[in-house]
Amino acid sequence: MRIDRRKLLALLGLGAAAPVAAQPAPAPVVAFRHGVASGDPLRDRVVIWTRASTDAPSAILQWEVAQDAAFRRVTRKGTVAADAARDHTAKVDVDDLRPGTNYFYRFRAEEVVSPVGRTRTLPRGKTEEVVLAAASCALMPNGYFNAYQAIADLPRVDAVIFLGDYIYELPGGPGGYGMGSPVATARAPDPPGECLSLTDYRRRLAQYRTDQQLQAAHARAAWIVSWDDHETADNSYSLGANNHQPAEGDWNTRKAAALKAFYEWMPIREPRPGEGLAEAAMRSFDFGDLACLMVMETRLTARGRQLTYARDLDGPDGKPDPANFRRKLSDPFRRMIGQAQEAWLGVELDRSVKAGHAWQLLAAQVLMAKVVPPDPAKDFTPEELGRLTEGGKRRIAGVAVPASLGLPYLLDSWDGYPAARERLYGLFRQASARPLVLAGDTHCFWANELHDGAGARIACELGTTSVTSPGNGDYVPGVDTGAVYARKNDEVVFSDQTAKGFLLLTLTRKAARADMIAVSTIHARAFTTRPVKSFQVLPEGTGVGALTPL
Repeated sequence: MRIDRRKLLALLGLGAAAPVAAQPAPAPVVAFRHGVASGDPLRDRVVIWTRASTDAPSAILQWEVAQDAAFRRVTRKGTVAADAARDHTAKVDVDDLRPGTNYFYRFRAEEVVSPVGRTRTLPRGKTEEVVLAAASCALMPNGYFNAYQAIADLPRVDAVIFLGDYIYELPGGPGGYGMGSPVATARAPDPPGECLSLTDYRRRLAQYRTDQQLQAAHARAAWIVSWDDHETADNSYSLGANNHQPAEGDWNTRKAAALKAFYEWMPIREPRPGEGLAEAAMRSFDFGDLACLMVMETRLTARGRQLTYARDLDGPDGKPDPANFRRKLSDPFRRMIGQAQEAWLGVELDRSVKAGHAWQLLAAQVLMAKVVPPDPAKDFTPEELGRLTEGGKRRIAGVAVPASLGLPYLLDSWDGYPAARERLYGLFRQASARPLVLAGDTHCFWANELHDGAGARIACELGTTSVTSPGNGDYVPGVDTGAVYARKNDEVVFSDQTAKGFLLLTLTRKAARADMIAVSTIHARAFTTRPVKSFQVLPEGTGVGALTPL
């Protein structure tokens, strides 16, 4: 006799329960709200990154790397977990790639597909040309990230060098940095208070990465990132920060939280076993036989506490004592970078020169040139003084406390560590290097010729302005403060202290060209770009030639 199984289950009272028990658990809902990114390219590999927005403890993502945007020629693929322990971020160090090759990549969670990113491995051997963009200092409340969009729109960019201040840890609210901007209300910091904990730094990074213009720049090319101070706290150094107070907890705990969040959210290669997070930031990249880029760490591994004029200039009698201040400033035991990093740079510079690279690039974060502030009584023309607003006069007076004394403008820069700078220049000489120093931090464009203590030109420095953060010129309307600084300082060939944008660097064996690219506005979505100034540097013997305007 044929038994009807469905009727039998119903008679036994099991018919309703069985199908429910057989249903699989619903898959977690995943979105890719923070885009994709790639970074730390080498000849045979590159790091790809994304974040899974999900309430689940973990999500398994599929990833693909292809030679075409339609993913018909998939080169590499696999899976990666996006766990809550890493804020649901996911990174893959994709290997077995071809040198000097463009690739496309994406992630997938079931039927949900991420945006597609473009990246490029570093070339091997003879290399005719390399095009790099350099950017820094993106203060979200102060404006739209139009500079990032301009980078995304470039017809060619082999890699983006980010020189620090990817986020700002500062609070919002009335009087907050950048909160006077006309777009600040829509771009107010999240969390609204100052970043202190791991959760705070994660939230601030997540907020930045929701920006579509920033996502577009990340999807355009591989990034080589470094931090400056605001990824942790303003004017940070190895044992503390100007913006860290005892009531805010232990500095090392805060620093560790900030760096953990940074490594989670950036397309940066993870530290090797036994290597610290700060030490892992020091790394080098060879662009064929054309250039070597050395990424420095100038904040958290060895930097001593910055001197300040308020604390260190006056003598026991309460009067300025510039001679004693200079003695403090020149103390050879005050370090910007540690002995281990100096040794590493010496090895890398020597290796690069012996490999036949035409250029040695240093991502140095803060300004290296010797710069003293202008003296309102001597360095401004009558016409310039006449155009100064009252606010501008107060600004100039504020930065010009030591102007008549000829002391440095920025004690947080290499000017605050002159003995460390001379040791670095000694490494340049010892290797017969052709150094191009790349700097951010100041929110201004700079073209500087760097000289050692004997007065010999030792390197050229190219400083990029900010993406949105205010520069000196924003506080002194009506006066070309960059021109004033250039007149005052022998090492400063050119400076623009108002423009917002990025630096475009084109390298060949015959010349290095730097184009300072400005966006027309940061307070409207629609914008145009313009070249502010262009310079050329030629190799010269065992060093670099002068900066020549184009």
